[in-house]
Amino acid sequence: MEKFAQIKELVASVEADAEKFYNAGNGAAGTRVRKGMQDLKNLAQEIRAEVTEKKNTK
Repeated sequence: MEKFAQIKELVASVEADAEKFYNAGNGAAGTRVRKGMQDLKNLAQEIRAEVTEKKNTK
């Protein structure tokens, strides 16, 4: 559950930059959004691996 909480925090932290990019056209904010999404993808992959491992050990 710790990693799931990290995902929620990450999404919340990227939200402001996403708004700046989409609404104000701030290119630097777009770069930060892309980085945040990559971090989100990696974290989600780690959670998937944990779930699969836990499921297979039962």
